[in-house]
Amino acid sequence: MNKVVKTDKAPGAIGPYSQGIDIGNIVFFSGQIGLDPATGKMQEGIEAQTHQVLKNIKGLLESQGLTFANVVKTTCFLENIDNFKLVNEIYAQYFVEPFPARSAVGIDRLPAGALIEIEVIASK
Repeated sequence: MNKVVKTDKAPGAIGPYSQGIDIGNIVFFSGQIGLDPATGKMQEGIEAQTHQVLKNIKGLLESQGLTFANVVKTTCFLENIDNFKLVNEIYAQYFVEPFPARSAVGIDRLPAGALIEIEVIASK
């Protein structure tokens, strides 16, 4: 049976979805934006938002006894694809080799005025 991931180490869902779903050997986590879970406020700027997104992901992973080493796939959504190089530099501070598979796309807009959103899939 699927288990819902629920933690205060990352922002709560702002719509009809779960923070994540654990299906046994794999956990699918919803995309994270730069909201600080303690204050509910959006971080300012792409650098601060990217760090906050990855801290939120860390909180989700830790709530399930996992680390960034368990992540097998990420998807990065960037409001401005020109931020790709900076995001890569920050991303590399959290993930180490072997890096997870990844997609990165530039899009028109993200929820709550976010500049970046990252979703991850992790294996146990």
